[in-house]
Amino acid sequence: MRDDPTFVERVQWDLQDVRWLNPEDIRSRARRRSQRRIVVTTVVLALAGVSAMAVAEPGKSPSPAQPVALAPPARHEITTDALLQPADLPQQVDVQLSQSGLGEPVLLDHLLGVCRTSQGRSDGWQMSILSRSQTLVPKRAPAILTESDGLVTQDLFRLTPDAAVQLLATLDDLVAPCAEWTSVAGYKVGSVAGTGAATHRWTVVQRGFAGDGAALLRHTGSPPVDQKTGEPIGAAPRPTSTAVVRVGDLITVLSLGQAGTEPELRRLAEVAARRMCAAANPSC
Repeated sequence: MRDDPTFVERVQWDLQDVRWLNPEDIRSRARRRSQRRIVVTTVVLALAGVSAMAVAEPGKSPSPAQPVALAPPARHEITTDALLQPADLPQQVDVQLSQSGLGEPVLLDHLLGVCRTSQGRSDGWQMSILSRSQTLVPKRAPAILTESDGLVTQDLFRLTPDAAVQLLATLDDLVAPCAEWTSVAGYKVGSVAGTGAATHRWTVVQRGFAGDGAALLRHTGSPPVDQKTGEPIGAAPRPTSTAVVRVGDLITVLSLGQAGTEPELRRLAEVAARRMCAAANPSC
């Protein structure tokens, strides 16, 4: 197993020390990512003319061939206007970072994947064809950002139509093995080190509030304790919620910073679904 669980646990257990990259570092990383130029070729299949032989009754002319209706070309590229826009947020946005990818996993919650793989299962993530992501930072954000600064993160994926439908249809099965999971990992708080344990829970708490299908995934965790002594070694992580919305063959994964609420997340999910309509196959 990779070292990801230890890293994740240290982040969860020491929330007071969590600090985000400053905007200049984020911009630099985005510029490096944008240098990967992804060329997407859209293949449009049109029906060619169809030849048919008509046998006419004596004295009658053959019936004229009926015109063939051409299906609209499938949309392939994900443009930035399919994402949430600054005007959709109640606060002014100072920094908007956007990235694109090819063949990325539709990752709903990193720690949920760790929970599954620790039990010998696959992480369960569907693979996308194309993706685009963005992070929205409130205007006048401090140079050092914390979890309470209300960041908005959105990942938008294009999948095959069947995979997009399946993702939401099988979400309960994906989460079921992690309804209650105890993680064990090393920790260090100041000069004290040891092995800690914490219990994590994931539940699907609401469905059908946006798009062609939607789900609200909530994660809660217990305060971590020393495995030997049972003494607490940190505060419980704040509950986090993730909205997963489908429109046609598009899936968006949307989350707010620690200052966000589930009603606000659902509102933004509805707005995001409307933005996705023009880019989806089929369109709304």
